[in-house]
Amino acid sequence: MSTSVRYVFFLFTLMATASIFSTQHAAANSGDRGSSPSHDFDFLVGSWTVDHRKLVHRLAHDNRWQSFHGTCVTHTLLGGTANVDDNVLDVPGATYRAASLRAYDAATGNWSIWWLDSRNPDHLDAPVIGRFHEGVGTFYAEDTLGGRPILVRFIWSDITSNSAKWQQAFSPDHGKTWETNWIMEFRRVTTQQ
Repeated sequence: MSTSVRYVFFLFTLMATASIFSTQHAAANSGDRGSSPSHDFDFLVGSWTVDHRKLVHRLAHDNRWQSFHGTCVTHTLLGGTANVDDNVLDVPGATYRAASLRAYDAATGNWSIWWLDSRNPDHLDAPVIGRFHEGVGTFYAEDTLGGRPILVRFIWSDITSNSAKWQQAFSPDHGKTWETNWIMEFRRVTTQQ
């Protein structure tokens, strides 16, 4: 197991033993992302239901989409300058779990986001790196798909106190064209009092 994967598992253990913010606290404060970019992901803390749409085949000129549901629970780490989420993806006949780890770098003003998939637990995807501008977060990485180099782009948008949208796109031509291949629509789980 690589050092980076061990570190992520350590963070998950930390998250499981002590939740920094409760869902109610996150819901009450999710509309205020603060004046510092280190608070850009505060909106995501808490529990969510997620509607997923994924292209069946990526960068294959195939327009068939698969829709399914899931859940996401996000906790802060490192005094609020990082967070981690635990996702359940209810793909028909193949439910799996995945996690995102996000960390803010005050020196650059950028966020880095890593993805860990339970179907391939010894591999951490290359981090997408970027920031928010006027309420939209855009993040990029160089990666490969089927052995060929691609660019990866994440976009966070339509953020409210109770909803958000995430999209992933790939570019095979250095960013000249993009194919959106995964869309997540988040809806906050509210606790009845």
